Amino acid sequence: MKPVRLPIALQQALLRSLREKLQQANQRLDRHYPEPRLVWQQRGTAAGTAWLQSWEIRLNPVLLLENQQAFIDEVVPHELAHLLVWRHFGRVAPHGKEWKWMMETILDVPARRTHQFEIASVRGKAFPYRCRCQQHHLTVRRHNRIVRGETEYRCVRCGERLQPGDYSEETH
Repeated sequence: MKPVRLPIALQQALLRSLREKLQQANQRLDRHYPEPRLVWQQRGTAAGTAWLQSWEIRLNPVLLLENQQAFIDEVVPHELAHLLVWRHFGRVAPHGKEWKWMMETILDVPARRTHQFEIASVRGKAFPYRCRCQQHHLTVRRHNRIVRGETEYRCVRCGERLQPGDYSEETH
């Protein structure tokens, strides 16, 4: 992946958001958690991820450039909350009651599990698959695993094995 150069002002705004929320959390929790490393190496459609062991937040540079204020206000605190929950409570459900509490009570940010960003700029080629209840778009990686016979995927709604297909016909 070619490195994306972010404007210095944006980098500073992200660090300011991180530091303000971390200071707020440390005060409210009466702790001294260290500042996590902030890197722009997240790929795919995820806006960001929290790397617990390395105490690091990875942000998607493409989505970041397209949604700067949302990253400052929501994504950075969202990922910081994951790190804080891990240090404060140990291993718990990723978006469970502890994370929700950390987001809303400690960081004063609405607890939204997923982003609503337009992802056309980061979405890879999708392969059409179907089951009896809906259409699916599989990534090239999942499609290739099926082609090689390494695995099969099932619909979480109806449980049927996914079959290659096009969408020229309606399936209900």
